[in-house]
Amino acid sequence: MKLIILTQYYPPEMGAPQARLSDLATRFRQAGHEVVVLTAMPSYPLGRVYPGYRGVFRRELRNGILVLRTFAYPSQSARILPRLTSYFSFVLSSLFFGLIHLRRADYLLTESPPLFLGIAGFLLSRAKKARWVFNVSDLWPDSAVRLGIVKEGIGLALARRLEAFCYRRAWLVSGQSREILEDIRRRFPAVPVYHLSNGVDTATFRPERGTPEARRRLIGDREQERFVAVYAGLHGVAQGLDQVLEALALLDGQGPLAVFIGDGPERERLVARAAELGLRRVRFLEPVPREDIPELLASADVAIVPLKVRLPGAVPSKVYEAMASGVPVLLVANGEAAQIVREAGAGIVVEPGDIADLGRALARFGSDPSRRRTMGRAGRDSARARFDRSAIAEGFLRHLQEGSSCS
Repeated sequence: MKLIILTQYYPPEMGAPQARLSDLATRFRQAGHEVVVLTAMPSYPLGRVYPGYRGVFRRELRNGILVLRTFAYPSQSARILPRLTSYFSFVLSSLFFGLIHLRRADYLLTESPPLFLGIAGFLLSRAKKARWVFNVSDLWPDSAVRLGIVKEGIGLALARRLEAFCYRRAWLVSGQSREILEDIRRRFPAVPVYHLSNGVDTATFRPERGTPEARRRLIGDREQERFVAVYAGLHGVAQGLDQVLEALALLDGQGPLAVFIGDGPERERLVARAAELGLRRVRFLEPVPREDIPELLASADVAIVPLKVRLPGAVPSKVYEAMASGVPVLLVANGEAAQIVREAGAGIVVEPGDIADLGRALARFGSDPSRRRTMGRAGRDSARARFDRSAIAEGFLRHLQEGSSCS
């Protein structure tokens, strides 16, 4: 089988789509199939192209997989115009170079968001005689409306028409959560869907990865620190990290040492806000290589996973990684993500925007180490049983093979 993966985001960038698609490509190659990735020059989340990646096109082998990289305007801005410029520059460059350099394939999987990449995905799938799989990891543009990024108007109307076009023209629409699939089924009942969960590599993320050295990286010179809460990931609008800072302020210095690892468009403002609130038990660490995250996460006492508002279908990959690491989750979200944490007994769930309850949850975690350990073990058991990436990839591969046999 020959598979093309079309995505704007791919390692060495960090993030949920990058990790999931890289893992999927590796597992397909290990199963004896041919995989080619068409992606952008890496720039996320820094907003500038990584060192060593210049020009408008390049080839590279990454973990034995051919990766074709094309130009995309790099931007870290949360404003809509720079983001659209970034998205459409990659739509055009990926379509141009994909038509030239890609060969015929059995399947072409397009990652959304950005939704606009569906334009290139549809055209390339037709040109390369490939069945088109449209993979939805976020219900865009609805999520952008909820976050206040996009307002009603002709632009939103066109985005909704593009969304409907992609769903109806795809051979298969896959989604990262059951809520995403339920939403698509409700609006487009004739569209075939498949649950392709983010999941987690439970062999990489596991409790045994925690080390004294990683713990020291988290706490710095605070040698007597007994309770450390970690957020590792994008500092963006959707995460609503202000909530965590506000809750820490309520604890008057009696809460955990809160460590924020990563970068993003909101980072500078968050650092300034922490200083404004007089928070001394907060550390902002620079982004670290993806391979360092399992050790740092397993060395923490609690993983904080916040969302600013309810985003239907959103299940942050950080939930699965914390569970697999045996670290209890403090989830600021509702919907399917909350259901997963509650059913597993893997942490405490707080409604987005409830600052007082978030503060109480941090205090409860800090006062009950035994409860933290119990939740951590329950999360690990659930991750291995329900969300292991090897089983997820095997199931998806079987689904595609069965589709091929029916052609």
